[in-house]
Amino acid sequence: MSEPGEPSITARLIDGPLSGRQIAVLPIEGRPPKTIDVDGEGDAQSRYCLADWEQYGHSAVYTYLYEV
Repeated sequence: MSEPGEPSITARLIDGPLSGRQIAVLPIEGRPPKTIDVDGEGDAQSRYCLADWEQYGHSAVYTYLYEV
């Protein structure tokens, strides 16, 4: 989701079909995006949202919403 050399945030996925994965995402206005769509196996794609509105540091915890 991010290009090499661009600042990124590590999204930690805590549940759902991609639980345990960590991916790099681009911040929006210096903050983690509220939702992210993450590619899974084959054509599967899952939507995750921030687990808590207040997150600090260079990583953010995301929880599963649904398949897209």
